[in-house]
Amino acid sequence: MSSLVRRGVLVALLALFSFGLSAAGLPSTAQADSGTIRISVLKGGWFIGASGGSGVLTFRGKRYPLSIGGLSAGLVFGASKADLVGRVSNIRRPSDVAGVYGAGGAGAAVVRGVGAIVLTNQKGAVLELSGRQTGLMVNADLSGLAISLR
Repeated sequence: MSSLVRRGVLVALLALFSFGLSAAGLPSTAQADSGTIRISVLKGGWFIGASGGSGVLTFRGKRYPLSIGGLSAGLVFGASKADLVGRVSNIRRPSDVAGVYGAGGAGAAVVRGVGAIVLTNQKGAVLELSGRQTGLMVNADLSGLAISLR
């Protein structure tokens, strides 16, 4: 076998091996990543509610400041404060965390027991948050939560 043929066979085997690794689900630079998030949200209202706050996304060793906001309507009254920490997954860049989370057609919210929630935005970013809430609020969920990078 000539060296040119051997070299061609070697290149083909390496390509197949490389394809097999990426098809097996091993990480590649093009796949989504995850980070950590810490947010503090104040929410209050009387029939129409508003929320606001701030937070920090830590992604690939860097910290990115966040702004939090949102509106809700319906049976809303009272005030509360939530301090939450958790993980954000399915993001490729920090800006993927920006968007609207929760109800209202932009995403989904699933409550996981006391003090834990999973939220998804329109870009597919998934927040898994837990923490504590203080204050009294009817309809104290985080649906309609909007996050933006500062």
